[in-house]
Amino acid sequence: MKKWTSRSLKALMVTGLAVTALLPNLYLSPASAAETVTGTVNSTEAVKKLPKVQVIATGGTLAGQSTDETSFQTYRAGSLPIADLVASLPNKDQIAEVSTYQFGNSGSSAYTIEQLFDLSLKVDEALKTQDGVVVTTGTDTMEEIAYFLDLTVRSPKPVVITGSMRPWTVIGTDAPANLYNAIKLAASGKTKYFGTVLMLNDEFHAAREVTKTNSYRTDTFITPEIGALGYIDEKTIRVYRAPFRALKSATTWATPFDLSKITKKDLVKVEIAYSYQEAGAGAISGFVANGAKGIVTAGTGAGGISKAMSEERKAAIEKGVVFVTTTRTGSGSNYSSGDGIIAGDNLNAAHARILLLLCLSFSKDFDTVQNWFTTVGYGQIELPAK
Repeated sequence: MKKWTSRSLKALMVTGLAVTALLPNLYLSPASAAETVTGTVNSTEAVKKLPKVQVIATGGTLAGQSTDETSFQTYRAGSLPIADLVASLPNKDQIAEVSTYQFGNSGSSAYTIEQLFDLSLKVDEALKTQDGVVVTTGTDTMEEIAYFLDLTVRSPKPVVITGSMRPWTVIGTDAPANLYNAIKLAASGKTKYFGTVLMLNDEFHAAREVTKTNSYRTDTFITPEIGALGYIDEKTIRVYRAPFRALKSATTWATPFDLSKITKKDLVKVEIAYSYQEAGAGAISGFVANGAKGIVTAGTGAGGISKAMSEERKAAIEKGVVFVTTTRTGSGSNYSSGDGIIAGDNLNAAHARILLLLCLSFSKDFDTVQNWFTTVGYGQIELPAK
């Protein structure tokens, strides 16, 4: 029997990896790869297909080109093509069969709602053939893009949105790790029926509640009061809680907001009015004059607004404008409702705007919109009666 040296064994393993590379749809464990080289593959060992994950890129800091390797805040977002970034990731062929699609290459705040309409349809199209989708965006309005996808994507397959706080080309960048872990999470299938989840800094959060809390830090995204859904620690993915949608049946999981049933012309304008000490009426009156069909108020404390704003709100309601009340505090619930006014529960103003925009794009009936806020919009878990 031939005695193998460490050098010859290493050569065999390299050969084995080369053989495996010729089979892009198959995954062989290290043991089975070695057996393949020696021609003694165990016929009882199952060959496992890798899950298919498509990365749909919209740009942002993750695709940013920095001035130099230490320009952490001086860079041009949305510069690098996603195909090149994915190609540079090591070991991705161990977790998924990854494809890419360049939807756009801009900062997140540059995208319009009409473009998000197209993005959502693209995600659903990809999920017809893919096991999961990763969407890369800038972090500035990532939570809004995530919630729009969460409310509109029809497929229950995993959708993971990610980005970075540092551009790809600086030392200590978080971009490659975030992209790799997002692909890993989507491929795992652990967030199927969760809706869209946001993944950065080894954590993943429900799109409905997550928010950006710091302009520069890599741990900027948090879910106030409730906390993250889970964590990714190398090969381990832990899910510690699930969003309320995950408890619904396959037939009731999807929201009413099927974009294939409307056109971009049906999308309405919804704005946010921020309250503060002696806040004037100009924001609300200006929004109404500019065609807003709905307005979210980011109020003080439990959602209070100034006297001038309150009087202007009454006038706007008489014109058919729908209002949603939220708090500017960053956390907490709001229960204030009334004629033409819907309580925003614990949605922040940015999330409430996305939900109200979709509601009013699908229905002009106040009772219907209010019902959607209390069912689709509220994240409370309804347990069956015993």
